[in-house]
Amino acid sequence: MRKITPHSTFLCIVLFILVTACSKTAEKSSDSELIRVPYQSLATAEERDYFMYLPKGYHYEPGKKWPLMLFLHGNGERGNAKDELDYVIKHGPLYEAWIQKRDLPFIIIAPQLPMYGMDSIEYIANRTPDEIPKRLDDGVPDRPADSSTPYPMLGSVQDTIMVYPPQGPPQGWWKLEEDILLIVESSIEEFNIDRNRIYLTGLSYGGFGTWYIASKHPEMFAAIAPVVGYGHPELMKPIADENLSVWCFSGGRDMVVPQKYFYPGLNELEKLGHSKLRFTTHEDMGHDTWTRVYGGQDIYDWFLLHELEK
Repeated sequence: MRKITPHSTFLCIVLFILVTACSKTAEKSSDSELIRVPYQSLATAEERDYFMYLPKGYHYEPGKKWPLMLFLHGNGERGNAKDELDYVIKHGPLYEAWIQKRDLPFIIIAPQLPMYGMDSIEYIANRTPDEIPKRLDDGVPDRPADSSTPYPMLGSVQDTIMVYPPQGPPQGWWKLEEDILLIVESSIEEFNIDRNRIYLTGLSYGGFGTWYIASKHPEMFAAIAPVVGYGHPELMKPIADENLSVWCFSGGRDMVVPQKYFYPGLNELEKLGHSKLRFTTHEDMGHDTWTRVYGGQDIYDWFLLHELEK
């Protein structure tokens, strides 16, 4: 029988430490990561930050090209893109990936709209940092309770008198168009992003922004998904010409952005010969339809079906 000598015991201990360290390093390198990336804003002439989410396995597979999801938040999450940037995590795919720790196989970019004087609006002026969801070391926090929607389900008839101009509501994402292009291009240069799989989505103000940015740069995206934000008919021709895949969402009980305003743009898109349109109305949901859309799996699976022709 072979004896265990002090020397062999020492070697075993060293080997154990090395294996454990390597395992922890590999585990760490495969974890998801949320980083702040500074950039010089063309819109404000100030340094601002944006969030970049790196999915699980990003560092573990250095040669892999990842799909990119560009997310545009709603009006309530505006800020100075420094100490207020965390408000961007409140809703959408960043909340799902970072707070709920879902394994979403995308690099996610999330910039922040400046205030542009909107800080006097009640729901922005009265917000507090304790509303920002926190990532837990172990497990995930409970999801917020569903909002009550006191309006009955009545269906909707098209209204062709548009409330907002083509670029959407005031002080919206159209003002950050150059910043968005800068952020995307610099991210492609620095990170392992598949240029043929860039997706655009946003909620509310970000839904309007999704339509606007996609109309101005339809060749950039493989698919877009505006949520509770409608597209103006005047924006549809470039999207139709590119036959850009669209999945649009509205809430049947949404009194903030009513369903009736979605139809003129979508009908114009089909009139122009566009053939890659989905329109889903969650009749039982209000303006926070985004909680179901981003909290589900379908939107992410649908994005991954789309890729630009190489």
